[in-house]
Amino acid sequence: MGFEKVSFTNSQGKQLAARLELPTNQEAHSYAIFAHCFTCNKNFSAVRNISRALVGKGIAVLRFDFTGLGESEGDFEETNFSSNVSDLIEAAKFLEENYKAPSLVIGHSLGGAAVIFAASELDSVVAVCTIGAPSSPAHVQHLFKSNVEEINATGKARVNIGGRDFTIKKDFIDDIESKSMKEVLKSMRKPYVVIHSPQDTVVGIENAKELYQYAHHPKSFISIDKADHLLTSSDDSTYVGNVIAGWAERYLGKPKRQKLKTNHQVAVSIGNEGFTSEIVSGNHLLIADEPKDFGGNDFGPSPYDYVSSGLGACTVMTLRMYASRKKWDLTKVIVHIDHGKEHAPDSGNTQLVNKIDTFRRRIELFGELDDKQRNRLMEIADKCPVHKTLSSVAHIETELI
Repeated sequence: MGFEKVSFTNSQGKQLAARLELPTNQEAHSYAIFAHCFTCNKNFSAVRNISRALVGKGIAVLRFDFTGLGESEGDFEETNFSSNVSDLIEAAKFLEENYKAPSLVIGHSLGGAAVIFAASELDSVVAVCTIGAPSSPAHVQHLFKSNVEEINATGKARVNIGGRDFTIKKDFIDDIESKSMKEVLKSMRKPYVVIHSPQDTVVGIENAKELYQYAHHPKSFISIDKADHLLTSSDDSTYVGNVIAGWAERYLGKPKRQKLKTNHQVAVSIGNEGFTSEIVSGNHLLIADEPKDFGGNDFGPSPYDYVSSGLGACTVMTLRMYASRKKWDLTKVIVHIDHGKEHAPDSGNTQLVNKIDTFRRRIELFGELDDKQRNRLMEIADKCPVHKTLSSVAHIETELI
């Protein structure tokens, strides 16, 4: 997965900090915008995990800090719900002008309410998802309920939300109270999925029921049982990301990747970025790569890992075949292999430049086997075809086609 740190200008001329998550070694087939929860930021763990799950399915995700939050410019106290919606629309314009217009919007908590309003103004958006969202923007008032009287009397108040202090102005309250989620959803004709936890104590499950009732089909509801409002468990947020990707595929579409074709036993293809390679072997599609410390993305085993895997697979298959023919009680075999380049054991000269490939193979045998049987199986391991290939001189013919 790759990413770019980007920024865009909101309607007030403030720079908003953003992060664009991109699939690696493939072009994103769709773009999405993620709106974080009230007073959170783009680096919130649940936002990261959900974004990564989507990126893994070929969907690029833009996540940003709303005005006055995180690394974005502006004062939070000068913002309101409408300004959040405006930020989302400007984010969509940024994607359209620089990449591709977003076709999916996702919002968490109050961010969920914001994406519904934004989606109603964005023609490019074809699918909408909310996670733990309130059925009314005014729901967030419960977070500073004890300060409402002070806000109404003095025009603003310093409130503590999630352990942090924020200034809330009366304009904010007036704005959220004027917004009707019911009216927007009843007029929205876009696929919509409501994701909510029955155990959400911040935004109760009744909100999900109301959102679902307001919306038109096609609409879906997905329950994330036992999850908390902030999806603090990485298992919960990753699951949500995978669910959204699967649900959205029906509406976003997914271009079919052109399968590498060959009339030979194996074909391997690589593009012009990185080391990630596509392997076709018969009906099987595989990925090869290099570790990150070697400049790769670690999306698959390295070439030498595949060589070691071939030796290991051939070894266990050979032992299985031999034991079955002998009717021995071999219930399981595990082979551990390490590969490296070492000086020849009989050279006696550690200054030699040339080294030989060394495969260290450790075999575990399970079952009711006596010592004689175990020793025989160890002899048979050396007779597996790949072992013989690696131990002999191979001839490779190469031609340009």
